[in-house]
Amino acid sequence: MPRKYEKSHPWLRFALRLPPDDSRLWLTLGEISSKVQHLSGAPLRPEVAAELHEIYLAKGVLATTAIEGNTLSEEQVRRVIDGTLDLPKSQKYLQQEVQNIVDLCNLETQLLLDPEVTERNLCMDLIRDYNRGALKGLELPESTVPGEIRSHSVVVGTVYRGAPAEDCAYLLDRLCHWLNGTDFAPPDEELSVPFALIRAIVAHVYLAWIHPFADGNGRTARMMEFHVLFASGVPLPAAHLLSDHYNLTRTQYYRELAKASQSGGDILPFIHYALRGFLDGLRGQIALVREQQMRVAWENYVHGLFRKLKNSPTQKRRRELVFDLTDHGDWVEISNIPLLTPKLAREYATAGDRMVQRDLNAIAKMRLILRRHGKVLANRNLIRAFLPRRVAEVDR
Repeated sequence: MPRKYEKSHPWLRFALRLPPDDSRLWLTLGEISSKVQHLSGAPLRPEVAAELHEIYLAKGVLATTAIEGNTLSEEQVRRVIDGTLDLPKSQKYLQQEVQNIVDLCNLETQLLLDPEVTERNLCMDLIRDYNRGALKGLELPESTVPGEIRSHSVVVGTVYRGAPAEDCAYLLDRLCHWLNGTDFAPPDEELSVPFALIRAIVAHVYLAWIHPFADGNGRTARMMEFHVLFASGVPLPAAHLLSDHYNLTRTQYYRELAKASQSGGDILPFIHYALRGFLDGLRGQIALVREQQMRVAWENYVHGLFRKLKNSPTQKRRRELVFDLTDHGDWVEISNIPLLTPKLAREYATAGDRMVQRDLNAIAKMRLILRRHGKVLANRNLIRAFLPRRVAEVDR
């Protein structure tokens, strides 16, 4: 006998064909694959890597909950992560929503990194566990049982109706078999990230279409995405990027979801939309990583130059002046140099302008600063290898 969803939701076809002549799609996937590889191999100080992990965990958790109506700020989410947030009772549910996603992400990370956990595929039990974890400790209607497939009809927003309740278990099981099947198996290791990205996006859209749970479907879908991406080798900070993109472009997110079902199941426009956001997010992360690497290289270079000089309070002051100018990041009026930091203010308080000029002359001779119209700038372009002259001049 035909199932009810075949008439009400004919776009649930569990089939996907990516057009081989869509150059924009394949170029985007190629750039993403290259950037993921770049990000995965980037050397960072452990404390910097930990900070970036926390930043993007906070962004991902914030996005996953904010798109469902949670109003905590990113700073508050970071305080949830480090265990220092204490909200009044009337707002505790907001903290609980965030804590649930933090716990799920941390547990998933731990299990996927555990060498003794040999297999952790998407399956109905895992997806139900995600939903159960997302709704843990929250006050819910009687008809909502965390982790249980719904037994009643649901309307999403004011327009979209989820798949018939009697078909939800079947559809969820079929989705898992499809996602774990040959359609999403990369032909070689180099294509694992592009195939995982498509798989993660498709998993998200189909779960949103089926809407198998009475509540928490969006959070469950975004946990599925996180699982697929991180399990495929996408670096941990980048595994949160799709959630962040959906939240930042929330209106378009809902519009693209609606268009995909209204078109009869053409998911390609949604894939394009998701990939653009993921790529933009990767570019931002690589820029942050590059800035950290530049900082380390610059510090090493400056320390190396000063090690060649006689160690003295004067050389120490000049070295710190270089780093203070670096931290400022822009041109500084020479008259304002004593005001850059309290330490510089103390150093130059009784010495006068001549000491400032002597210090600037000395570090300019070492090419560590640039001078222009009574202003100075840390010359970090000095260590930017292979940077075209025109770009270097723009960066200044």
